[in-house]
Amino acid sequence: MWAAVVPEAKARWELREIPTPTAGPGQVLIRVHACGVCHNDLWVSQGVFPFPPLDPVVVGHEAAGEVVGVGPGVTTRRVGDRVGTTWVQATCGRCDYCRLNLPLTGQSGMNCPESVMSGLTVQGGHAEYVAVPADSTVLLPDALSYEAAAPVLCAGYTAWSALRAANPEPGERVAVLGIGGLGHLAVQFARATGFETVAVTRSPDKHALARTLGADHVVADGAQLKAAGGADVVLVTGTSYRAATDTLQGLRPNGRIVLATIDPVDSFTIPPTSPFWAQRQQVIGATHNGLDQLTEALDLVASGAVTPLIETFPKERVAEALERVERGEVRFRAVVTYA
Repeated sequence: MWAAVVPEAKARWELREIPTPTAGPGQVLIRVHACGVCHNDLWVSQGVFPFPPLDPVVVGHEAAGEVVGVGPGVTTRRVGDRVGTTWVQATCGRCDYCRLNLPLTGQSGMNCPESVMSGLTVQGGHAEYVAVPADSTVLLPDALSYEAAAPVLCAGYTAWSALRAANPEPGERVAVLGIGGLGHLAVQFARATGFETVAVTRSPDKHALARTLGADHVVADGAQLKAAGGADVVLVTGTSYRAATDTLQGLRPNGRIVLATIDPVDSFTIPPTSPFWAQRQQVIGATHNGLDQLTEALDLVASGAVTPLIETFPKERVAEALERVERGEVRFRAVVTYA
């Protein structure tokens, strides 16, 4: 099969022929139709994160495709099913964390020392075929194309999980910091569920688009957010924790700021003169918070209430796709097609 191979850290992706996997016990073999390019794929390729100890290295955790093979013991999936894959595929089931019997989430991957993670500990989805545990897949709505489903499997999953983690109440206002792969979906999710929504972005060229996506207000930073009346919830969907810290000045009393992304350089800080404690504010971490929430996100997209903005690339142009992501030129998710 053809796959996008990362030869080494900081190297250009290469389309190579590698062996086609088979479905082992409990697994399904998926013919990948589309796979999104996540910023974490870029960071792995650049060596910001530890380079995977795999040969070859194939990243990607936003793969959507069709089940073409079913391994022994699988009863929940059938050949012909349209499915999406996830970042965390499985855990060991025996460590202290696993003994808590919590749902399979992004938290699982951060705590189980033997977690199975797409593109990090096993082959990822940027290939014509991928074998994954059946229990880590979700069925795709019939009305949803593979290309539209792909970015929901990580970016949309993360954005929706962040909104759900904040648990906004009726009448509260939601601000979304960063209008990119996650943020453009978070704005739509917040608006689709009935919340007054503020987009926070320092990019003037994104202001009109943010309003088109459903933002009631668009501001540049925390000071402008405060001047606009503040927000009860701030969803941090960009990769700058310095910008996240800045938005605290616009967080209302009893407000929640949700960190849903990674900043590999700066730390999120509460300024020493901040009345954060007296305001009864909260900092919440959010990741992929359960396959039920991924299904909710997919259903919202399938209903037409939320539309991922994507640029598609055939597999022959996968290296170009990554380079455009690196330069920040994609609006807002690069999706590579493999079938």
